[in-house]
Amino acid sequence: MSDVTDDHVYLSLGEEHGDSDARWAFGTGFEDPLHGVDTTVPATVDPAELAACCLALGDDALVGAQRLAQWCTRAPELEEEVALANIGLDLLGQARLLYARAGQVDGTGRGEDAYAYSRDAEDFRNVRLAELPNGDFAFSITRLLVMSSWRLTVFERLADTAQDPVLKAIAAKGVNELAYHRQFAADWTLRLGDGTEESLRRMRQALADVAPHLGELFTHRPDFGVDPAQVREETTAVLQQVLDAAGLRLPEAGSLPGQGREGDHTEHLAPLLAELQSVARAHPDATW
Repeated sequence: MSDVTDDHVYLSLGEEHGDSDARWAFGTGFEDPLHGVDTTVPATVDPAELAACCLALGDDALVGAQRLAQWCTRAPELEEEVALANIGLDLLGQARLLYARAGQVDGTGRGEDAYAYSRDAEDFRNVRLAELPNGDFAFSITRLLVMSSWRLTVFERLADTAQDPVLKAIAAKGVNELAYHRQFAADWTLRLGDGTEESLRRMRQALADVAPHLGELFTHRPDFGVDPAQVREETTAVLQQVLDAAGLRLPEAGSLPGQGREGDHTEHLAPLLAELQSVARAHPDATW
């Protein structure tokens, strides 16, 4: 973990992740996001375990992207609106790759659209923090800081140790993007925590609102061999570094009953999916 070396903690956090110009790595305009990739599953890999990992991480990304899209026309500044939209597009690109891999190995042959548009809320496996309403800007920034820090740690471990070469490549491709997401959230955490009395109050409230959902990030079953205890230690250290610099305190991780990874979601996911899936379900044979 990098030390805080200047007023912008996100700069020191990003030093170890290479060229930030590569952060917008995924594009559109192609049908198969894994076209041309050798998709053979290694003999040492359990296809069901691999599919479950890809599905869960893909659902986190898709739901998170949809929440970020809701900030369009509503962010405090145009620059932040564009940044949040691009972060959402990064996550959408990650979801596409993960869904494509899941469909290749789970025996169904489903494509990415089937995962995104044809499942009900109880079939999704995202963590519940991703699906909570945006709240105010402080809450969304706090959630982005937590989710990107946690997801980056998971992706770094997968990029190093995943036995499936496709998942390993997907994780490696996402690391620089997630490092930027974390940098963006850390910068705003500093601005709000070290800003006005009102912005400080809102950040403290946001941390209190996020705290009950932290336990789920660190206690669910491992994502394809990634140790939750290691993820908790590394993620907590980064969050502590950022919050200390912002004059904020990391709350104790709560542990609400139920797990999004098991399909037990809040009442907020179904309406979000209804909005996301409305056009595709109304016109199931349409192409665009």
